[in-house]
Amino acid sequence: MGKTRSKETATLLVSCPDQQGLVAKIANFIYSNGGNIIHADHHTDLEAGLFLSRIEWQLEGFNLPKDLIDAAFGAIALPLKATWQLHFSDIIPRLAIWVSKQDHCLYDLLWRIRAKELKAEAVLIISNHQDLAPVAQQFGIEYHYIPITKENKAEQEAKQIEILKKAHIDLVILAKYMQVLSPQFIQQIPNIINIHHSFLPAFVGAKPYHQAYSRGVKIIGATGHYVTQDLDAGPIIDQDVVRISHRDTVADLIRKGKDLEKIVLSRAVRLHLQQRVLVYGNKTVVFG
Repeated sequence: MGKTRSKETATLLVSCPDQQGLVAKIANFIYSNGGNIIHADHHTDLEAGLFLSRIEWQLEGFNLPKDLIDAAFGAIALPLKATWQLHFSDIIPRLAIWVSKQDHCLYDLLWRIRAKELKAEAVLIISNHQDLAPVAQQFGIEYHYIPITKENKAEQEAKQIEILKKAHIDLVILAKYMQVLSPQFIQQIPNIINIHHSFLPAFVGAKPYHQAYSRGVKIIGATGHYVTQDLDAGPIIDQDVVRISHRDTVADLIRKGKDLEKIVLSRAVRLHLQQRVLVYGNKTVVFG
């Protein structure tokens, strides 16, 4: 039998001022080192004058050791005034899922991870309520109950940061965590994805389904986005909508919205885990 080829890959996400020859320079870096490109996608934002790229290649037969690739690419990228990220497919991201009382997004993520639809490890769950501790026990995941009040918010967030750093968490997912994170927290924990139960920028803040019902809208939506210091205004990763009618009550909107929230959050998380999202300014390029 022939030798089985390694499936391990490396992915570069690159952004830099637009100029001629960028695709050739990046591709030639991989080709000249013996790499076989399997995915390449590029976008130019003409208004911003910015070039954005995702390129993935097989590491089998690549001449550079993994620990030297970043520095070697830097010799090409720095003169281009580029910023870049380098990721390897064999590294399994470590997730912390944050919840309050609603369990639909939590269950959906955990089942997808168990089914290997999402290539990640759910390391711990953090909640400001005790309600979902049995779910963590069911899946064999560490559960941290950290109640939040106005008086203890700073102290409790410091405890949360300590837990995340000790566990080497790569991504925080707010899976219906009904608390606003402080700017100080967001500065220290850069990778946070939230699911918001509306088609942003419409109906920000609390009770968007009630707002939508009062406004008489004909569609409702859900938005998966990165968390920034501006409430519900971070770069959007994924969105979707479902139609409603005048016959739908607020309860109907919430029921339909929950189905949508699960799908949109899982898609946003998957796109992030596959290194398909590149943030620039308050926008994203999502590579197919």
